[in-house]
Amino acid sequence: MIAVEDVHKSYGKLQILRGCSATVRQGEVVVICGPSGSGKSTLIKCVNGLVPFERGTITVNGVSVSDPKTDLPALRSRIGMVFQSFELYPHMTALENVSLAQIHVLKRSRAEADERSEKILMRVGLGNKMTSRPSQLSGGQQQRVGIARSLAMDPAAMLFDEPTSALDPEMINEVLEVMQELALEGMTMMVVTHEMGFAQRVADRVLFMDGGEILEDTPKAQFFTAPATERAKQFLTKVLTH
Repeated sequence: MIAVEDVHKSYGKLQILRGCSATVRQGEVVVICGPSGSGKSTLIKCVNGLVPFERGTITVNGVSVSDPKTDLPALRSRIGMVFQSFELYPHMTALENVSLAQIHVLKRSRAEADERSEKILMRVGLGNKMTSRPSQLSGGQQQRVGIARSLAMDPAAMLFDEPTSALDPEMINEVLEVMQELALEGMTMMVVTHEMGFAQRVADRVLFMDGGEILEDTPKAQFFTAPATERAKQFLTKVLTH
């Protein structure tokens, strides 16, 4: 579904990604973890063309992200993206936020879009918040609207860039539970997160990054019980004991 091959990204003399390669098969959940500044968010933003890269290739469902001929808006409509910040329109209701892209990108009628939005909002536990504006929702609820907005586009895969980092601790679980349900339903997912409990429950594989490189690409059980690199061992010792 997703293939990343020898990707390099720099900002001036600062190299952010150094020869990153990885694959994500259909229905697989891959968690990307590592210390802050390791290139995790940059890598996942490269996958749907939000961040251009200098070298290497990324293909999603057979489509090259960096090919000048690629229709990036069309490609992004097939790859759901959930950010750290909720990116909701403050003057619109939850229902309107979820329907908007369906109308303008997928060219669904208002009635079709709203019907789809209602089903998705109920699916993420917000059936009673459809007419609420973002200011009337908790952080966890806003993030679930963000997930619903992506799901309503019928994506082939979902990308999550630290979706719980802006949430209060008590709101984190309600978002992780929705993500866990998506994983159980077979959604292809790449997830940048510091939530190691989620990774242990849901991930098929873990990519561990540091210094712009993927140092480990291993099955979940191996990563948490016998990481191959000393750097990953140090990371796990800190994050699993605090």
